[in-house]
Amino acid sequence: MLLYQLRMAALSLRRNLVLTLVVVAGVALGVSVATAFVTIDRLISSDPIPHKSDRLRFVRLDSWDPADPFDSDRPDLPPNQLTYQDALAIHGSGIPTYEAAMYKSRLTVHPDNGERPWREVVRLTHGDLFDLFDVPFAFGSRWDAAADGGPEPVVVIDTLINEKLFGGGDSVGREIRIEDRTFVVVGVLDEWRPPIKMYDVNNNPYEEPESIYIPFGFAQPLEATSNGNTNGWRFQDLDGWEEYLAASEDTFIQYWVQLDTQEQVGRFQSYVDGYAEQQKMAGRFPRPLNNLLQPLPDLLLTEEVRPEETRGLAIISILFLVVCSVNLIGVLLGKFLSRAPEAGIRRALGASRRTIFLQHLLECELVAVAGGLLGAGLAVPILRWVEKLFAQGEPLALDTGMLFAGIALALVSGLVAGLYPSWRVCRVAPATYLKLQ
Repeated sequence: MLLYQLRMAALSLRRNLVLTLVVVAGVALGVSVATAFVTIDRLISSDPIPHKSDRLRFVRLDSWDPADPFDSDRPDLPPNQLTYQDALAIHGSGIPTYEAAMYKSRLTVHPDNGERPWREVVRLTHGDLFDLFDVPFAFGSRWDAAADGGPEPVVVIDTLINEKLFGGGDSVGREIRIEDRTFVVVGVLDEWRPPIKMYDVNNNPYEEPESIYIPFGFAQPLEATSNGNTNGWRFQDLDGWEEYLAASEDTFIQYWVQLDTQEQVGRFQSYVDGYAEQQKMAGRFPRPLNNLLQPLPDLLLTEEVRPEETRGLAIISILFLVVCSVNLIGVLLGKFLSRAPEAGIRRALGASRRTIFLQHLLECELVAVAGGLLGAGLAVPILRWVEKLFAQGEPLALDTGMLFAGIALALVSGLVAGLYPSWRVCRVAPATYLKLQ
């Protein structure tokens, strides 16, 4: 019986192709907008590294102004970055599984392939960064702890820089001149573009990762000033870059640790609290003790990484789909009532109201499936347009789950649009149309 109903519904759709295409287009429009913006909201709000995010801790030390908290709206939160001197002091405890201080700078790259030098955003960090965030390598690997301690002139580059300087391929062992120093390539990253730049949510978390990474120890010899957000609470008359790093209260360093056990969490919390107490005795850290080891998911919430606009757009897009469905009710009602004489004769010949209702509802759902598939395809260019607003790397993409979700939305849309017209046509009195035949 179901196959018969489907065949009848398909035949009915072919009778008026123009009207059928109008209904399909209406469903596709609503589904495409809803699917695209729900996908964006899902990508932005999802856990960027779910298998270990609760073990990644962001270190926050309260070295701020005794008169005012760092964030007046959240006075319980210490600054969201560290001073250089604090980051340097707490590194090397041996407690975390991995730990890395980091910040971004802009340095001059001098190619030897005839191209002109250019300024490139570079991340200065410890080698553990790549283990902390499971960064994939196409060639080579991260640098070791000895290179951090030197620091040794080694560099990790991404595929774009590798292609630009060396034409792609395995460039491990090749040399790059950055500022006045020559660095040796030890690793080339594979394609890597997380939806959120989780290791630095203070400086546009939607921008693509840096293309060049060098050891943190080159901050002083290269005079690599910060290219990200820098916050300070008091004026200090400091003489030169070296003194600035050694004594400034400006915060611009992100510091991450991986703590795999509660024992590690307790030990490292005691370690940073002990360091803060030492600084209090030295005249720094004037506020009450308030040092946090903030898990990554909690950091994304407190720093409001998920913009309210994406949730708002997702809700509006769902409402837009509802509006499209409601608008289609009139179109379907007119189409079904134009075939009321046929329904009346079928009723007179023994067809039940349930049979007539199901046939017309199946017709709506066939249209909805077609509109859902078309809408999922139309969602791709919408994603391309939206990613230009806040994403510059790997394209936002529909995964299989969202594809099925789009079709499910279409089926719901077809149900909403088709229930009333199908109910109306099945209520047709057979006698009315028998008199006219």
